[in-house]
Amino acid sequence: MSRYSRISSDDAYKMIIDGSVNIVDIRDEDSFKAGHMCEALHMDNSVVQSFIDDADTAIPLIVCCYHGNMSQSAGAYLAEKGFDEVYSLDGGFAEWAAKYPDECDP
Repeated sequence: MSRYSRISSDDAYKMIIDGSVNIVDIRDEDSFKAGHMCEALHMDNSVVQSFIDDADTAIPLIVCCYHGNMSQSAGAYLAEKGFDEVYSLDGGFAEWAAKYPDECDP
């Protein structure tokens, strides 16, 4: 059964440090290129279906956007598509970058 919930940046950081997790960033491409969470994949409407088809749905998935709003609906959608454990990052990349600047790729 799929599970979707929100996650704080602190809990996301612990989860990332502790083990295997996938991260997708749904912001626009220019914003993603300017900076994103380490190991994050950029995902937009043009690649979402191929991501769903190719991803391991058993690995927890963190969805990141600008401020944690758009990632909620994206996270719920991905959970509906069969991902076992999906999280929307509260505060989005803005909060992540402020708290964990060393955990960001330019």
